[in-house]
Amino acid sequence: MEPGGRRRREQQQRLRRPRQEAAGYYRDHRVPQRMEEALNALFPQRPADLYGELANYFSKFSKAPVICKLVGRKVLDGLGQPALEVEIYCTVKNYEKRICSTVISSHSQIPENALPETTEADEQGRNDSVNTAVEWVNEPLNTMLRDLEPTDQCKVDKMLGEYFTKKLEEKKELQKQEEEDAEATLALTSCTPSVTSLPGKKKAAKPGKKGAVAERMIPPAEPAESVLCGSLAIAGTSLAIARAGATISHIPLYLHIALLKHDQDSPKEMTLPLPMVTLLNCEKISPAKLKLVKEVMLIPPVQLSLKQGIERVLDIQKEMMRLLDTPGEAPNSQAADSRKGKAHNTGKKAPPRALKRISHLGCLITGWDNLEQPLLLMQTACNNIGLELGTDVYLAINCAAHELMDYAKGKYEILTGTFKSPDEIVEIYVELINKFPFIIALIDPLRKEDRQQWSDICCALGSKCYLIAEDAATYISKLKTDQNINVPMCSGVVLKYINQTKVSDLIELTGLLDGQRHITILGSPDGESSDDSLVDLAVGVGARFIKLGGLSRGERVTKYNRLLAIEEELAKNRTLREANLEFIAFAEESQSEKQLSDVIPPPKQDSLPPQ
Repeated sequence: MEPGGRRRREQQQRLRRPRQEAAGYYRDHRVPQRMEEALNALFPQRPADLYGELANYFSKFSKAPVICKLVGRKVLDGLGQPALEVEIYCTVKNYEKRICSTVISSHSQIPENALPETTEADEQGRNDSVNTAVEWVNEPLNTMLRDLEPTDQCKVDKMLGEYFTKKLEEKKELQKQEEEDAEATLALTSCTPSVTSLPGKKKAAKPGKKGAVAERMIPPAEPAESVLCGSLAIAGTSLAIARAGATISHIPLYLHIALLKHDQDSPKEMTLPLPMVTLLNCEKISPAKLKLVKEVMLIPPVQLSLKQGIERVLDIQKEMMRLLDTPGEAPNSQAADSRKGKAHNTGKKAPPRALKRISHLGCLITGWDNLEQPLLLMQTACNNIGLELGTDVYLAINCAAHELMDYAKGKYEILTGTFKSPDEIVEIYVELINKFPFIIALIDPLRKEDRQQWSDICCALGSKCYLIAEDAATYISKLKTDQNINVPMCSGVVLKYINQTKVSDLIELTGLLDGQRHITILGSPDGESSDDSLVDLAVGVGARFIKLGGLSRGERVTKYNRLLAIEEELAKNRTLREANLEFIAFAEESQSEKQLSDVIPPPKQDSLPPQ
């Protein structure tokens, strides 16, 4: 026998043996005929990675991954404040595997001008809340969610909601018991109970006071909603499960959220939210006089891609920094008319130099002496680089009016020593927008309690700019009352994913906002981490704007980079739809006692000025 023929027969037997062994093994174990045929077809093809091909094929028939472990730990956010990290481990093909993790920052509503002891107490409270949240994740939530599929978001969120409700009831029972004990102790020591009031809030005037007291009859501030210690675990776990579900399904998080919102019906096109990029943070406790403005933000036009819009904002930012470094080149403040003469410093004084530090919002910190100074400087910066406000870029102003109210006087302190009633401040905004029509959004122009003035300003300016409620929309759990939105009349709200918020809550609320013709803005909390899930949430729920802060600090820039990556991916897949900005003309009649859903007529759409 020729040596060559023997070698050929041995080689054929070696090639035939694994095929025969595999076919015999699976036949003995009663594998379906189609699997055997698939195996027979694979071996003659000789794939480069035979075992990888087999693994991919049989993975289709493996058991769906289930949650096997949750790990919570305390980490730090961009401000060095405590934050919660939640890791998800799943059993995948009989092996424990780390799927993903999310970081969620604790939220604070302490204003900039808070007393040191108030700030210290808030920091201690946030620290305790994160520690409790870590305990919740590692013990009860870890046991409760074990063996659930991470793709079943509704079931997971329902269980998280039931757990939170249970904890909330336990807290109420404990508080009730403490109050009963305190009343019993007080009854033994004194027969006259003390009357308590909210610190800093003006009590209702009593009969017999002077006529001037009538000006101070404003709606009192609603008490801040108490946050259950540890509630951060609910939001962190829900978001981590959503990210795990997207990872298991091999799709990006924003598409996973969109599928959840549209009942697994994949959208043919998606729109990116327009960024509200913070350019200046105007400190209300700075030596300058202006208090009415907290943030000055830029909004690129819809005709530009996000990448082009960010580049344009960066050009304006560079020119602004140059002007602030050379005060002599900055425009002088023009004299105000007679109506605003008392509210502004009318002298030709150059704006203060920018302080050489970056705000926690990722932008320059500076101060101003009147409302026109930053707007005129912005106009000069744009003109210097060949841009025009109102055509090539728009402005938005965050007023944070809830931080301005002097409850002793019942008025807003818009400048140092200058106070205006809620009705007067509405007139100031009307005059401001008429004079500077490139301002297309006012955020928190009034307190949420001034519902009549919200109605007035919406009727006066609703067709010219967006009137956005942020402070009134901090807690998603309070926004929804049955099928209505429990906020003053406004164009839209800023939603923040914090505390006990769940992904299902956010999806449900944004659907309700869409149905009632509100616009949705997703905003980042003050203490922000480098986790970029917020961007995917905004894209997935179809938010109109996203408010991320400035283009500095890593925790802020990370989210802008994620937004750019999503734009590139959608453009590549040809599923990117151009955004559309339209204002709503509100009813002329003010009905402050009704909710927005009851008073808005079918909207009359007015487009922005042509580009």
